[in-house]
Amino acid sequence: MDVLAVPTDRQKAWYLSLMAPNTKGPTFAWLDPSGLYCNSQGLADCVKDLLGPFQNDTVDLGRLLPPALGKGFLAIRKAGHLCIATQSQTYTDYSGREKHMEVRLDVLRPGLRVLLVDQWIETGGTMKAAITLVEELGAIVVGVAAIAIENTEGGKWIKKHYKHAHCIPEGLQEQIDRKHLESFDS
Repeated sequence: MDVLAVPTDRQKAWYLSLMAPNTKGPTFAWLDPSGLYCNSQGLADCVKDLLGPFQNDTVDLGRLLPPALGKGFLAIRKAGHLCIATQSQTYTDYSGREKHMEVRLDVLRPGLRVLLVDQWIETGGTMKAAITLVEELGAIVVGVAAIAIENTEGGKWIKKHYKHAHCIPEGLQEQIDRKHLESFDS
């Protein structure tokens, strides 16, 4: 599908067809969502779907979706990228590599309500580390939103313990979990 093409009948999650399968091998994620980000209507519809469950929640700070929320944005970064005082957290990513992330110390405070947003939750390691950083600084995780939350051990843990939103219709969840969308076959 042309990443700029928008179907006249935009059904829920239509924008998932803008993503492309990995063609570069096992060191890359199995799906590339960047085509979705290049399509303004697809991205807008995705953001609307992600924020829907949180419309009635008080959120002080969002991660990635501040214009749609009318809130500020705080990046949780790879360790070593911020030049101010930070707190860091070690985690294991989807490839099994140990990594470190950090957040600035002067924004998160006790009682601040944060919506954590990521592009994809595969094993849950990165999101669990972000949750730990936010909560260790006393802020409250209002919820977790991602284009997809896979039903891995970590993904299930997040779904069980936090309000969450993702864009994958129930009928596609099994395909996402086995990392192959049948639509790629055609």
